[in-house]
Amino acid sequence: MTYRTIRQRLLLSAGSTVIMGLFLAAAANSQASATDTNRTYTPVNDASMDDGNQKNANRFQPTALHHHFWEALVLEPQDAWSSLRSSFQWQEKKLPADAQARVDEWIEYYRSSPHNIAAITERATPWLAWIAQQVSDRGLPGEIALIPFVESSFDPSARSHLGAAGLWQFMPGTGDALGLVRNGNYDGRLDVVTSTEAALDYLEMQADQWYEGDLMLSLAAYNAGAGTVNRAQRQAQSQGLDGKYWDLSLPHETMQYVPKLKAIATIINDPEKYGVSLPDIHPDPAFAKVQLEQPVSLAQASQLLDVSQSALAELNPGLLNGSLDPRSAQTLLVPEEVDTQVLAQLSQSDDTALASASTPSVHRVERGDNLSAIAAQYNLDQQDLIRWNAIDRPEALQPGQLLSLSGR
Repeated sequence: MTYRTIRQRLLLSAGSTVIMGLFLAAAANSQASATDTNRTYTPVNDASMDDGNQKNANRFQPTALHHHFWEALVLEPQDAWSSLRSSFQWQEKKLPADAQARVDEWIEYYRSSPHNIAAITERATPWLAWIAQQVSDRGLPGEIALIPFVESSFDPSARSHLGAAGLWQFMPGTGDALGLVRNGNYDGRLDVVTSTEAALDYLEMQADQWYEGDLMLSLAAYNAGAGTVNRAQRQAQSQGLDGKYWDLSLPHETMQYVPKLKAIATIINDPEKYGVSLPDIHPDPAFAKVQLEQPVSLAQASQLLDVSQSALAELNPGLLNGSLDPRSAQTLLVPEEVDTQVLAQLSQSDDTALASASTPSVHRVERGDNLSAIAAQYNLDQQDLIRWNAIDRPEALQPGQLLSLSGR
């Protein structure tokens, strides 16, 4: 039974208990109201009714008590978007006209390309619920969870021409300063869990250290550097301005940074208004974490977990060579639906068990082999095999042909 299934059953059980309790309380109050002249139960006497309908004359009328009962039933958010919207803190804040114009310009830009938004939010599917949860747990505005939309279009493997990498686009020096390990086997900037924690730490630290908790100024510093923002703030204050984000004269990209974030949050807050369709994303994280003390390759984990190697690779972009070395990283992300007993088996596996699950680097085609069966044998995606081996005609494999099982 998966964590999500267990949680849903617990919620159902707890919810049923709460609902039954509310029904009993409502029933008790209703019964008491029948004998309490101060209650608001009111019979309806209709003089026009004949004797045959007299039994309906004293029909029950709902009172405030019964309306309050239904209002007390609070349902869980149905998806990650609902949870995220409930944590937005900047949507109701009125901006100066010129600042709002900057936001509106980006709303129109995104509104004009709904397919682009759909593609980015689809890429966010594995990550959004977990990131929004981390943001909420820290009491930060929910809008912060959308920074990867602006930074990387929610692509964990994104790299800029300047050297920034990952969902949060950390430069190498910044990542090093924040303790993100970076070597030939692993890049913590590409690890979604590690880089998200570092990004939120960084934003909070800058806000507290430099800007008296002002997160918009911290966002500007995240993009342009604290030195640039601090100089712009002093200049604005010398001109009699407050020195808030909207007062500052900053590099062009930084001037657009918060307006972009506000614009996409505005659209997600009311997608129907802007003609945007968002993918269904479950409110629970789409992955589980496995703590490992032994090295393991994604091919080995794929065999043990009965999960495709490509699915594991997508969840673990920080593993540059397709394997986890505990000297660099200790956490492997796996699809949430993997059975908890299997996860325990992986976390407790020793070198011998992992070696027995090892996948060879190549497969020699035998007579009768087909690509679908080979992919299933090694828990690989058939399209990956086609791409790795530049296969033009999957149906024309030749006995003795060697197929790469890793693309390397």
